[in-house]
Amino acid sequence: MAKKKKNRIDRRGKKKEPPRIFMDSTISAIGGGFRGKRSAVNKAQDIIYDAMEAGSMEDPVAVAKKALSVSPDCADAYNLLAGAAESLEEKTELCRQGVAAGERALGKKAFTKDVGYFWGLLETRPYMRARACLAECLWRLGNREEAIGHYQDMLRLNPGDNQGIRDILMGCLLQTDRVTEAEALYKQYEDSGMANWAYSRALLNFRKEGDSAKARKSLAEALESNKFVPAYLTGKKQLPKESPGYYGIGDDNEAVIYAEANIESWKMTPGALEWLAAKAK
Repeated sequence: MAKKKKNRIDRRGKKKEPPRIFMDSTISAIGGGFRGKRSAVNKAQDIIYDAMEAGSMEDPVAVAKKALSVSPDCADAYNLLAGAAESLEEKTELCRQGVAAGERALGKKAFTKDVGYFWGLLETRPYMRARACLAECLWRLGNREEAIGHYQDMLRLNPGDNQGIRDILMGCLLQTDRVTEAEALYKQYEDSGMANWAYSRALLNFRKEGDSAKARKSLAEALESNKFVPAYLTGKKQLPKESPGYYGIGDDNEAVIYAEANIESWKMTPGALEWLAAKAK
């Protein structure tokens, strides 16, 4: 019998597709998405998509500057510049400018009228990309409250969570010991079958109850979802220098990605790693 081929998943939790940096070319194919108008923002966005389609992204800074010369409200231009930034501080500032540009392009009404549908609307995607970039930078800089606020508001705007924000936010909440909020987030997305969610559930239960029957049951389910995670969390296996660009459900790459984001949450929970190591045997 032929072996089942594992689905490759990208870092946002979607099936892996040919690389497109971090954009979506759909918008240029249908003539732009900003309320159907051929505005300056549309034209600037098309410069970026056209460069991607033509395979001419060797100089993303030049493409970004060209787009910004057409419209300063092109959030994806700032996203490109942020990707080429030489320092975390510079990247953070460019992401902030991208968020502000996206807000101007969308207009105030979008943030009331379109709540719940962000990302489903093509014109919101550059803004959502910029905001995710900003939140990540803020977390890395130690501005944890502000980062968490951005992640939480992104889920309010787009509860469908096409970007996989809930996985990042769960790790942030656990690292800051915001257990009540972590529980609420887990319940909101409790049907998620990924290893990230299963191990987060086990850690939450252990924090609340210690080595209880409930905690052991949730850990058993987590181990079943991905058996490779404990080795990375407990240090038996060293994390690679570079994060994998994709993963398959239950594979080693998925374990690496989970451990990278959540190892601190396990370390700061007294007895958690010892408990995990014992049960994993």
